[in-house]
Amino acid sequence: MSYNLGGMGCSAGLISIDLAKQMLQVHPNSYALVVSMENITLNWYFGNNRSMLVSNCLFRMGGAAILLSNRSSDRRRSKYQLIHTVRTHKGADDRCYNCVFQEEDETKTIGVALSKDLMAVAGEALKTNITTLGPLVLPMSEQLLFFLTLVGRKIFKMKIKPYIPDFKLAFEHFCIHAGGRAVLDELEKNLDLSEWHMEPSRMTLYRFGNTSSSSLWYELAYTEAKGRIRKGDRTWQIAFGSGFKCNSAVWRAIRTIDPVKEKNPWMDEIDEFPVHVPKVASIVT
Repeated sequence: MSYNLGGMGCSAGLISIDLAKQMLQVHPNSYALVVSMENITLNWYFGNNRSMLVSNCLFRMGGAAILLSNRSSDRRRSKYQLIHTVRTHKGADDRCYNCVFQEEDETKTIGVALSKDLMAVAGEALKTNITTLGPLVLPMSEQLLFFLTLVGRKIFKMKIKPYIPDFKLAFEHFCIHAGGRAVLDELEKNLDLSEWHMEPSRMTLYRFGNTSSSSLWYELAYTEAKGRIRKGDRTWQIAFGSGFKCNSAVWRAIRTIDPVKEKNPWMDEIDEFPVHVPKVASIVT
């Protein structure tokens, strides 16, 4: 069986993982191959509309392949076990649906327009997604604090800030879609993550650009190349995409990953990272 999930945007990778998981649940002793890629030649914009030119600056070509198995004999050579997948689709809201949209400009040139509402929409989608994911992964203490705060705000009308659960208690590693610096800055602030947690995402954006649905695997490869993955570690992958979609996947490391034995895009230069990326760079002409 073969499925083509084209048109799903930057979150297609985790949608594919979720589909593969469902297929493996009903087909014993099977393999599922997921191929994620970005081909910028399809949506390269040749016009002058600024909102459409932004995508030319962000997107780059890239690809990754992930092999999943439900065969018990493959466990000893596998890296990770897929624990949870959570998918969120906000397409019923016109503002969400139109915030990343392929259309013609005033000269009939096709491009992808990025709305000013993008960051707000991404935040709403993430909130919906983690509301479902939280009870599956957070320790009971964090769930209780969240619930008590919610009751205080909604029932007793108390003027207190919403409690943001500490997801660092649930995960050791974070792979956030490298969609752009603004997206990463917003999630770093909202999830209260450290520079160390954000490093794989920021370095992937710096080195490879936005490789769409494959960016999460470049980030995981960075973490492996740095020798950070230990047996039992939990990794949270967060993908955002047009639609608007927000998807999560949770993986647990079956074994410690030895970077010496790895072959991935980072290995030839991993010692050069991380690098300092200034918020504003001068353009020399």
